[in-house]
Amino acid sequence: LGVTVTADLSWTTQIKAMANKARQKAAWVLSVFHTRNPTIMLTLYKSMVRSLLEYCCPLWNPRKVSEIQELERVQKTFTARIEGVQHLNYWERLKKLSIMSLQRRRERYILLHMWKILNKAVSNDLKIQFVLRPRTGYKAVVPPLRGGATTYHQSLYDNSFAVSGPRLWNCLPVSLNKIKEFDSFKRKLSSML
Repeated sequence: LGVTVTADLSWTTQIKAMANKARQKAAWVLSVFHTRNPTIMLTLYKSMVRSLLEYCCPLWNPRKVSEIQELERVQKTFTARIEGVQHLNYWERLKKLSIMSLQRRRERYILLHMWKILNKAVSNDLKIQFVLRPRTGYKAVVPPLRGGATTYHQSLYDNSFAVSGPRLWNCLPVSLNKIKEFDSFKRKLSSML
């Protein structure tokens, strides 16, 4: 798949490589295309740069603030070059350009994948279980960690999709987690985020 994980199960190498590749692609786009028109720049960014930063992101979703910031810096730098929004801070630029932060988009991808697992649209290799509760809708079962785990193992546990996916899913309101149609779920999730 082209995803790199180290022997100690760290995604740092993957994240740095993706950020570097995306920075290089962003620099190339900015040097080749002289227009700074928002529509053109966003189309180029979404298709050529952001796609590099989101490849397999539910798998390697970073937890370290430094890694989150490294990825976000790519988008921050690129959007600062777009005509009409240079004077705005990063968060104001995102709002004006109608795009999400990369962290929020990764969370969205995780939730979309959790929906697919719940509704059997993809295989459930991790054996994630859901329970239906009358008041709160579908809740994912967070697998237990064995007692006496070291800090290292606790960190691996917390960062795994099998744990982070259910925890994120369980934050959804019942009005979202019971939707059975994917496009409707996707649309309502995006408007909520």
